[in-house]
Amino acid sequence: MGLVSKLDKHSDLVNRMAQTVHTDIPAALVSGRLTAQELRGAVMACTGCEGGADCPDWLASHSEGATDTPRYCRNHDLFARLRG
Repeated sequence: MGLVSKLDKHSDLVNRMAQTVHTDIPAALVSGRLTAQELRGAVMACTGCEGGADCPDWLASHSEGATDTPRYCRNHDLFARLRG
């Protein structure tokens, strides 16, 4: 997988995870609670996640939403802060 494809895949996973745990990334960006640098960091953290292969299945099994990310999610603290 090329670099651009990998970043696209993980950007999608970050966005889907945010939606699943009721975190509004666009609103957080507009309000300044999330910077573009933090969002890029979240995507980069996702690329190195050991649970990344399980993430699509986890997201599919939580299509109605979830109160928290899976334990392995490297962006757990970020999403919790943005929800809080």
